[in-house]
Amino acid sequence: MKKALLALADGTVFEGAALGFDGETVGELVFNTAMTGYQEILTDPSYHGQIVTMTSPLIGNYGVTPEDVESRRVWAAGFVVKESSRMSSNWRARQTLDAYLRQARVVAIEGLDTRALTRHLRDHGSQQGIITHLDLDPARAVKQAQVAPSIIGRDLVSDVTCARPYEWTEGSGVWRAPALDGSGNPRNEQARHKVIVYDCGVKQNILRSLVDTGCTVTVVPASTPADEVLAMHPHGVLLSNGPGDPEGVPKTIGAARRLIGRIPVFGICLGHQLLALAMGLKTYKLTFGHHGGNHPVLDLRTRAVTITSQNHNFAVQLPPATDRSAPIDGRVVKTECGAVRLTHTSLNDESVEGLASLDHPVLSVQYHPEAAPGPHDAAGWFEDFARMMEKAHA
Repeated sequence: MKKALLALADGTVFEGAALGFDGETVGELVFNTAMTGYQEILTDPSYHGQIVTMTSPLIGNYGVTPEDVESRRVWAAGFVVKESSRMSSNWRARQTLDAYLRQARVVAIEGLDTRALTRHLRDHGSQQGIITHLDLDPARAVKQAQVAPSIIGRDLVSDVTCARPYEWTEGSGVWRAPALDGSGNPRNEQARHKVIVYDCGVKQNILRSLVDTGCTVTVVPASTPADEVLAMHPHGVLLSNGPGDPEGVPKTIGAARRLIGRIPVFGICLGHQLLALAMGLKTYKLTFGHHGGNHPVLDLRTRAVTITSQNHNFAVQLPPATDRSAPIDGRVVKTECGAVRLTHTSLNDESVEGLASLDHPVLSVQYHPEAAPGPHDAAGWFEDFARMMEKAHA
């Protein structure tokens, strides 16, 4: 078995075995705590520029199937696992994980202690790293990791967004949750709303969830001016997930600022951060980010806890509260676009997980409601968006 190295910018080096495409890759090293969903993770554009470490010890045991991709290609810069299964015990599987990585030209490594690596990243933070199958000199590998560009301030969205607008019509099919309205009754399946999605690296299941909720969906590039979107006369706009630092996408922030107050807007993950910046709030980089399918989030309005899927390295920073009279409903802060209420927080680190404007039809959520680890805990966000559009256009 061919040897490989994983080197971190702080000088830490792990030895392992080569997996996937034979080569060398650099990126920000993060860890993901999900036990399944490796194909969805690899094809999530939010992982562009990142090397993903899976904390679960055995990855690839159910193989790879075309139906489980979240975008047009693999975006992860590299992949790290304890053990890659050579068997695919799933009737849906079309190839093994190793074959898939080779086909997608993804450089990977296995056979190292991913528990030790995860603890190191947890204690010292995410950082640039390199996987190499080619030159096993540890000093050279560390040097390459140290000179690799940081994701801070970079516009990674321009790499993953679509080149031109397109229509999306596919729903979840047999995998969809029961279609119920807000009262728990069967929902009318006729398309009710025209939604424009800013593609900052959108996952296909977000688009499917919108279709399931009765929306006709048009996806546009992340740099599309607000006036062009408003000229399409949509009922609402969704700012999607995506990779990297939200401050590296000023055009989308500017478009969001013009849309707020003129049309209902819903933001997911990076879209949540972009909306916050558009309203005059700030963002900051987390020490090691949130990556996994088991993150508990508290709804401050109902005190309900949702198990969520998350993938982000940045978070929204709130200024001191201006209204502490309703602690159950969350903090209220003043922004350039009016009052904003904190609706959801992380039970792991109390970071911001959801916001709602008190003056405009604007909602945002930091986690991924379409990923369904609950499996349907967070699916109601799309119905909330639909109700917001109905109220705005009543």
